[in-house]
Amino acid sequence: MTSYQVTNPATGEIEEQYANHSDDDVQAIITESHDAYQLWRKSDMNERAQILNNIADLYDKQRENLAKIMAHEMGKPISQGEGELGLVSEIFRYYAKYGEQFLTTVDLPNTKNAIVKKEPIGVLLGIMPWNYPHYQVARFIAPNLMLGNTILLKHAPSCPKTALAITDILSQAGLPSGVYNNIFVTNDQVKSIIDNKHIQGVSLTGSERAGAAVAQIAGAALKKVVLELGGSDPFIVLKDADIDQAVTCAFIGRFGNAGQACNAAKRMIVDADIYDEFVEKLAYKIESLQPNDPLSRETFLGPLSSIQALETIQAQYDNAVNQGATVLVAGGKITKSGAWFKPALLADITPSMQAYHDELFGPVAVVYKASDNEEMIRLANDTSFGLGACIHTKDMISGQAMAELLDVGMVAFNQAPGTAAEMPFGGVKRSGFGRELGPYGMNEFVNFKLYNK
Repeated sequence: MTSYQVTNPATGEIEEQYANHSDDDVQAIITESHDAYQLWRKSDMNERAQILNNIADLYDKQRENLAKIMAHEMGKPISQGEGELGLVSEIFRYYAKYGEQFLTTVDLPNTKNAIVKKEPIGVLLGIMPWNYPHYQVARFIAPNLMLGNTILLKHAPSCPKTALAITDILSQAGLPSGVYNNIFVTNDQVKSIIDNKHIQGVSLTGSERAGAAVAQIAGAALKKVVLELGGSDPFIVLKDADIDQAVTCAFIGRFGNAGQACNAAKRMIVDADIYDEFVEKLAYKIESLQPNDPLSRETFLGPLSSIQALETIQAQYDNAVNQGATVLVAGGKITKSGAWFKPALLADITPSMQAYHDELFGPVAVVYKASDNEEMIRLANDTSFGLGACIHTKDMISGQAMAELLDVGMVAFNQAPGTAAEMPFGGVKRSGFGRELGPYGMNEFVNFKLYNK
């Protein structure tokens, strides 16, 4: 049986298939991970840091080849793939440099000799998505490997070559056998994995549906979970903003990775005084954007990740138009093989429409006109999601005041949505809970052990 296969989204053709691990295989791998933990937890911090630096070096050396694999598996343009891989190297080097500092023992005030040490907890299960198939893995495993936990990794079924490439890099870097194990398993097998006594925590990046299902299983098994789920991030443009800069950031933030990012700029909320100019300039850029071969370094927009992703965004687009949305730039499925979609821009979406509430995970931008700052805040918060937001303004005092009223986990000013090794990543509401990256990325799967001497 197999559910792991490479289906090239540029052609729709199945290029490779991989067999799933059996239940017996999985149980043996979990035991191996648990046994490896007993040694890895005792390993020297300098040794761990050196291995993480080795991993970063290997990512740098193999960047072009790894980016080509992503282009074949999920359609990411090769230049964007190489950008993702550069970030991966930064993440491993960041935790190699600062990991020991983040694990410093804490002396408790108002006690004689009580301290708290940050210690590992055991084997962790990671369930990772296809849209950033190296970055999502790196931000989970880098801090936890530095901490001393061991990893069991279930990657997206559409990215098996990437999953195996990650495993190979970690092995080449000198990571001891069993400390990181890749598994090809079905969703049905996940429950028995989480139920296994050796699994101490679960980290999932994915959809609301997947997050809810995993959280329910983990809750019943009394296992900690970190969830990074969907987003419908507002991109707020105040009347004093640099319009050209805001348009460029909106364009990059919405259509990078074909719009398939949790923290993409999905809803443009623009002050009425500059709305027409902003829309005209953004529409011009979108109209000139044509999907192209992801293996070309000139390509900014490749195909969507799969035929299923294409069908989903097409249905959402059609539904919005049928319910009365104004089409500023017409988009939709391109008639040829593969998962090709012409980017679109919609306006006048109201709460009575499904598109107002859904996450549009693809190259469809939505723009809203707001009469004042209060309406901007209301529109921004009127969603079940709460991942990130962007605010464009020259008045940082006003921008800061607005940011403090947004129900999100991250706010960026005068830039496109993004991420960095040192910046905590995560959200609130139905966008999940917990944080990855930065110093907080080492605090999720930690035993804060009290020593009261």
